[in-house]
Parts: sequence; structure tokens; C-alpha cells
Amino acid sequence: MKELTKTLATIQTELKAKKSSYNSFGKYYFRKSEDILEAIKPFLLKHGVYVTVSEKYLEGNGVPIMESVATISDGKDAIHATSIVGVDLNQKGMQTAQQFGAASTYGKKYALGNLFLIDDTEDADATNNHGQKSNVVNKIKEAAKPIMTKTQFDKAKEYIQAGGKLEAIEAKYKINTQHLVDLKKVNNEQKADITKA
Repeated sequence: MKELTKTLATIQTELKAKKSSYNSFGKYYFRKSEDILEAIKPFLLKHGVYVTVSEKYLEGNGVPIMESVATISDGKDAIHATSIVGVDLNQKGMQTAQQFGAASTYGKKYALGNLFLIDDTEDADATNNHGQKSNVVNKIKEAAKPIMTKTQFDKAKEYIQAGGKLEAIEAKYKINTQHLVDLKKVNNEQKADITKA
């Protein structure tokens, strides 16, 4: 598992996924799951790993939910990241299949983003402000963040030690106070090491 964790940290540090789509209404570029998958491909053979995304339909209090799980594996060990997205059945101008498709696409993007620590803070759904609707979206995105486990905490420490950004981790996980204090300490030590070098 240590080798796979190291490989994932390397990919997280080097991966650059372009924003190939443009929203003319909000006047912003945004990234799709396809952009992330395209950016990952050069790393797969190089590091001897593969990536999959699986989906599962759930239901919570009558609300349809899509759970997406992104997995990286070397054939022996595997690391997973999950995202949960509600299906908006009241979305105007969309048929039911399109509503589920939109939730599926959104869920895949965030599962992959969680796995590869892709920071979407500059993406439109994080920055544009269409009134109260954006506040609801932000609350949903915050609630959908997975709670950081001990294993993810250890990987996050390795990621920061490899030069990764603490902000990217904070954007993807709910972090308990003690873990956050420890990660900030590692982050400060990393910055100090860079300054000395």
C-alpha cells in the first residue's frame, strides 16, 4: 500500500486537468470529469496503475442520490474516494434521464477531484454568485465532503510533505480540529524546509 500511496501523491502533485468547457451565461470556464480522465491517462502506464469510477443509486429521505466512487489501483492495493450528489428532479427543461445524467457527471467529477486533490475553488460553481441558489449549492457541496479518515489523514501528510497544498485538502475533506492542527504543523515545516533550501 505504501507504493500506491506514494504513486498517488506523485500524480496528485503533477496532475494538471484543463477546463475545456465554457458557460456563456456565467462567463467562466469549467472542468468536466472527462477533462480529469484525459489528464490522468499519461500517468497510468508510467506508474503501472489504473483508475475506475463506479456509481450507485441511493435514496435519502425521498431524495434520489448518486454515489460515485473513484478508485486507483495497482492490481494489488486500491485507494478510493467518494462523492455523493442529490438528483434535482425539479430541474426545469430536463427529462428524468438528463437529471440523473447531470448528477452522475457532477458526482464523477467530484469523486475524481477528491481522489486526485483537484482544487476547483476557481471553478464557476464555487465562484459565481447567482443569488441564494449559489448558497444552497455551496451548502450541498460542503455537506457532500467526506469526513477525513485516519488513512486519508496519513496520505494528506505525505501529500503535503511532497509539496502539495493544504488548501486543496481542506477543499476536499471535512477535517477534525486535531487533524487540521497536525496538518498545519506539517505544512509549516514543509514551508520552512523550502525556505532553508
